[in-house]
Amino acid sequence: MKLAVLIVNYNVKYFLKQCLASVFGSEKELSDGTTLELDVWVVDNDSVDGSVEMVRNEFPEVHLIVNKENVGFAKANNQAIAQTSGSDFCLLLNPDTVVENDTFVKCVDFMRLHPDTGGLTVKMVDGDGNYLKESKRGFPSPEASFYKISGLINLFPHSKRIAAYYMGHLPENEVNEIEIMPGAFLMVSREAYNKIGGLDESYFMYGEDIDYSWRIRLAGFKNYYFPLTHIIHYKGESTKRGSMNYVYTFYNAMSIFVKRYFSGSNARLFNALLRMAIWLRALAAWGKRLAGRLAVPLLDFGVAYGGFVALKHLWASQWANNIDYYPSEYTLVVIPLYVLILMCSSWLGGGYDKPVKPWRIVRGMGVGLLLLLSFYSLLDEGQRYSRMLLLAGSLWTLASTLLIRVALSAMGFKGYALRARRRGTALVVGNEEECQRVKRLYTTMGIPADNIIAQRLQEARHLEDLIRIEKVEEVVFCGADIELKEIISLMATLRTTGVDYKIAPAHGDYVIGSNSILSRESLFLDDLDTISTDACRRNKRLFDFFSALLLLLLSPILFWFQKKKSSYFSHCLQVLSGRCSWVGYRGRKGIFSPADLAPQASAETQERLLLRYMRRYKTTTDAAILLKNWNKI
Repeated sequence: MKLAVLIVNYNVKYFLKQCLASVFGSEKELSDGTTLELDVWVVDNDSVDGSVEMVRNEFPEVHLIVNKENVGFAKANNQAIAQTSGSDFCLLLNPDTVVENDTFVKCVDFMRLHPDTGGLTVKMVDGDGNYLKESKRGFPSPEASFYKISGLINLFPHSKRIAAYYMGHLPENEVNEIEIMPGAFLMVSREAYNKIGGLDESYFMYGEDIDYSWRIRLAGFKNYYFPLTHIIHYKGESTKRGSMNYVYTFYNAMSIFVKRYFSGSNARLFNALLRMAIWLRALAAWGKRLAGRLAVPLLDFGVAYGGFVALKHLWASQWANNIDYYPSEYTLVVIPLYVLILMCSSWLGGGYDKPVKPWRIVRGMGVGLLLLLSFYSLLDEGQRYSRMLLLAGSLWTLASTLLIRVALSAMGFKGYALRARRRGTALVVGNEEECQRVKRLYTTMGIPADNIIAQRLQEARHLEDLIRIEKVEEVVFCGADIELKEIISLMATLRTTGVDYKIAPAHGDYVIGSNSILSRESLFLDDLDTISTDACRRNKRLFDFFSALLLLLLSPILFWFQKKKSSYFSHCLQVLSGRCSWVGYRGRKGIFSPADLAPQASAETQERLLLRYMRRYKTTTDAAILLKNWNKI
C-alpha cells in the first residue's frame, strides 16, 4: 500500500519541519501485516524563510516542487497529486500540523475496510489541546450559512439544524459519515480521485476543500470523520479573519461555490445574503480594530486639549484679569492645531509604536515643540497669542501622554508595559537526557536557567500540582520521549491551568507552540529592524508618498527623460495612493525591487539582497534604488 502525502508550504519553516518529522516518524505496519509506503511531496509557494533549503538539507527523501510565485492551495496540490499515480491514497496535509504515530495506518486500514469511502478526515485539536469543531462540517446551505455567519450557531452548538454547519449533533469522539472535510487533513482514495480529478483551481484560498468534499459525494462515495486518531493543527499562519483581504478571498471562494451548486433565484438570493452578511461582519471587525487603534490617540487628544484650555483660563484670569481675554478661535482652532502637531510629531517619532518607549514620545514631542516655536516666531504680532501658554501646554501634553501610558501599563494593557516583563517559569517534561538538552537550548537563547524546571513524565495530577506550586507559565513536552497521543491527552487534562504548551522535537534546535516559535534564528531576527515593524512600514509609506508627490510636481521636466513615458504618471499615482511601493518585496507589489541594486548578479545574490532589504530596511535604500532608476519610472 502506498500513501502520497502532499504538503503546501508558504513561509512556515519550523511548522513544516515538525510536520515532516512527525510524518516520517509514523508507523508503517498495517493491520494485515503489510507495509505502508509513504511518498511525501512538499510544494513551496515562493517562501523566503529558508523552507526550501531546510527540506533539501534535512529531508532529502521528500519530493520538492519550488514555485516562483504563490500559486494558491488548490493549484499547488494539483502539481503534486498529478505525479502520484502509483499511490493508493492521497493525503492533503497542512504544514502547521503534527500527526500521531498511528494516524496514517489507522486511516488507511479504515478506508480499506470501507471501500465506499472516498474521503476521510480525523479529529483535530489546536496547540492547547482544544477540539477544533471544523474537524467535521456540513454542506454550507443558505440556512446553515446564515446560522453560522449570524452567530446563532454559538447559542445552540449541538442542534442538528442550527449547528448544521459544524454538524454539531454528531459526537466529537464517534466515527460518522459527514459532508465536508477540512483541507488541513483530507485523505482521498485513488478510485475517488480518478473519478473526480484534482482540486478546482478557481479557488485560490478557502472553499477548495468544501468543493472537493462535495464532489466526492456527488461521485457516489462517502466522506468519513474518523476521531480514533488525532492531529494537532496550530492554525496560526492564515489570513486574519477580520481583514478586508480575508473577506474578499473568502467571499470570492463562496461565490464560486454558490454559482456552481445553486441555480436560478436561489443562487442570486444566497449570493446576495452571503455578500451582505460577510461584509457586515468584516465592517464590524474593521470598526472594532479602528476603535482599538484610535482609543488611545483620542484619549491623548482629549486630556491634552482639556489641559490646554484649563491653562488658558488660568493664565487669562491671573495675567490679564479677564477670563475671556483670548478669542474663541484660539480655543476652537489654535489649541487643537497645537495638540495635533505635537501628537503627529510623536507618531512620526514612534511614540505610538508598540511596545511603548517613553523616550520616543519625548523625542517626537520635542521636535513638535521646536516646529511650533519656529512657526510662532514667523507670525504677525496680532496672531501671536502667548508663547508661555504654548510652552506650558506642550509640557502638559507630554506629561499627560506619559501618565496615560503609565496608567495603561499598570492596568496590564498589551503593548503598553513600561518595564520588561520577567519571563515566567518553564516546565520541561520528558526523560532526563532530553530535559537537560531542552534546558541547555533555553539557556543558550538567553533564558535564565533558574526559570526552567526539568521534570520526568508523571501522572497528569502530579504535573498539575507542580504547575500550581511553581507558578509555571509554559509547559514544554519533549517529543523524543512522549508520543503525540499522550501529549494531546495531557494538554486536554491540564487545560484549566491556563499555561502555554510547546513541543521540543527530537534533536531540534527550536521549540514550537501555537503561534510561537522559539529558536536561535527567531531571537536573532527580533533584534533586527525588519520591514514588518510599525516604524519601518510608516517610514516606507511616508517616503513613497512624498517622493511620488515630488515626482509629479517635477513631471514637466522629468517626463521627457523617461525611457517608458507611458507608465510615468500611472506609476506615480499608484505609489501615491498606496496601491504599490517604489520598492517591492515579498507580499508587497513594487515598481522596482532590491535586486535592481545589482541587476547583473546571480539569482542567489539577488535573493540575499532581498532578504537583507527586508530584515534591515532603511528609507535610504529605497532612495538609492529610486535614484538609480529615476529615468525608468
